[in-house]
Amino acid sequence: RQYGGYDYSQHGGFVPPDMVQQQPYTGQIYQPTQAYAPASAQSFYGSNFEDEPPLLEELGINFDHIWQKTLTVLHPLKVADGTIMNETDLAGPMVFCLAFGATLLLAGKIQFGYVYGISAIGCLGMFCLLNMMSMTGVSFGCVASVLGYCLLPMILLSTFAIVFSLQGMMGIILTAGIIGWCSFSASKIFISALAMEGQQLLVAYPCALLYGVFALISVF
Repeated sequence: RQYGGYDYSQHGGFVPPDMVQQQPYTGQIYQPTQAYAPASAQSFYGSNFEDEPPLLEELGINFDHIWQKTLTVLHPLKVADGTIMNETDLAGPMVFCLAFGATLLLAGKIQFGYVYGISAIGCLGMFCLLNMMSMTGVSFGCVASVLGYCLLPMILLSTFAIVFSLQGMMGIILTAGIIGWCSFSASKIFISALAMEGQQLLVAYPCALLYGVFALISVF
């Protein structure tokens, strides 16, 4: 009913004119309009999980490079690849240090502390020396990697010491040959990785001093 321009409901309530002319609400209360499109999971994690590198490669462990470095040490006359040898790979050196300590342990010599201590001091000394001699410079990880890989012939000497004594004339000759083998391989790799042509004897001398200490541990 209308009285004086105003509407009244059947129950006697007052209804303003604006509410009578109001259109019904057509929106969805519980489903609001999305203001942005959600990003897919591929945009966060890449287009394909198969394109990601293997876990060992992300950790810096490359078995192909480890095998090539090992062959370079075992074959002193083989030309060293400077691009591979300049990597800071410490997986192989850690294994060789553990193997060297294990062979000394089988010979009745518990010398793990001396092995790691002499290795750390030797790597630090070679790091300082090579940075003064080379024009390009070298990282500490590269020095530790090369010296650790070239420790492999010393493992053969300590393995031979398990069965035979190295304090005779034959032992002295064998020990001198192993020291020369290790120092020659290390100096060859250093001059190849750092482009130090004509300086192999200068690099081989401090390497021979370092590996001579390891030889003394194996002999005595």
